[in-house]
Amino acid sequence: MKYKTLMIVEAGVLIALAQILSYIKIYQSPYGGSVTAASMAPILIFALRWGVRKGVMAGAVYGVLQFILGTKYSFHVLSILLDYVFAFGVLGVAGLFIHRGIRGALLGTGMGISLRFISHFLSGVLIFGIYAPEGMSPVVYSLIYQTTYLLPELIITLMVVGLLFKPLWAVLEPPEGMK
Repeated sequence: MKYKTLMIVEAGVLIALAQILSYIKIYQSPYGGSVTAASMAPILIFALRWGVRKGVMAGAVYGVLQFILGTKYSFHVLSILLDYVFAFGVLGVAGLFIHRGIRGALLGTGMGISLRFISHFLSGVLIFGIYAPEGMSPVVYSLIYQTTYLLPELIITLMVVGLLFKPLWAVLEPPEGMK
């Protein structure tokens, strides 16, 4: 019971930190998507500590918060699922690399953000493709659009997770009794 409480408290604190960091925008795309101050890092760190299942749950909760508290560009059910719930939930996949050191943390970070990219890409093609300039494929439009903010976000997040990994290693290790 003690570890369940600890996990829930950590999830709450890290989701709140991710939400706060999401308000620090380095670049904002005109129709959604932004480069932030490593707002995904707290969710990724949580997943690296607690594993995939709990990481996906924390990411999905964060995605719902992003939808509720953010600017809405679409209320289409598929957009809500792909751009918020699934896109942020898949960050928890970083938890596959729990206990694998700095390389695992960076690989998990890259994989989580890559899966988020795929989710936004699909939403861009299926829902927002109608905004593609005349003569441009919705696939190319979505690829360019998602890359403009998610590639810099990936680089920033990899740097932050890489820099924080060693100092946080004691925190990233599972609590005694959970090994």
